[in-house]
Amino acid sequence: MAATNAAKSALYNRASKEIYLAAKSGVPDPSSNLSLRAAIEKYKGQGVTRDVIDRAIKKAQGADASTYVSGRYEGYGPGGIALIVDTLSDNDKRAFANVRAVFTHKGGHIGNTGSVTFMFQQLGDFIFEGKKEDVEKYADALILEDVDLKNASYDDEDETVEVTVGFKDFNKAHDVLEQQGVTEFLKSEIAMVPNEKKHVEGDDRTKLINFVNALNSLEDVQNVYTDADFDVNNAEPEEEEKK
Repeated sequence: MAATNAAKSALYNRASKEIYLAAKSGVPDPSSNLSLRAAIEKYKGQGVTRDVIDRAIKKAQGADASTYVSGRYEGYGPGGIALIVDTLSDNDKRAFANVRAVFTHKGGHIGNTGSVTFMFQQLGDFIFEGKKEDVEKYADALILEDVDLKNASYDDEDETVEVTVGFKDFNKAHDVLEQQGVTEFLKSEIAMVPNEKKHVEGDDRTKLINFVNALNSLEDVQNVYTDADFDVNNAEPEEEEKK
């Protein structure tokens, strides 16, 4: 229960900061603020309550002068998996020190700027439950609306559809998919999507899950992206490997 509450608290903290910053940097209306809408959709899909979202937007509309600095760190984790770690912090030195400590103590190594980002693209990423035979329907609808469609695919194991689009077309793609009958998104966000995914299994898989869990537990970490062939962020926590 304690671990669940801690994870929920960390999620709400990340949501509040990201939504606050998006609303503060533009108009506090998601219909005309792409960053704000993307942030809201992202955290709604992760179960963040409307109250948390509304409070963050209200805070941004007030006289609050909180200052957050964004950071991006890159490197490799267990199994040679590439990682991008985005932070949002009121203390960038603390954020870097804590991220570096996880890389150092959890079997990874941190790299220089640009060491792995070339393996990823910034895209609008949508995942939702659907049928394999409907993938072409979604793709055609997006293309007809001049959405910059990158890929539309089906996961037989999870029975989900994944659609990736140019990040500038995030709002348009979201609206088109809703018009095609998608009522709930498992993922709906602007994200760093790997060009190719790597398979990882056994001890390396367990170590990678624990590695990413450790990063996500840090108060300054906002997003962790990997090129693993499964969603590490939503994988079940594993027991730590024996020393």
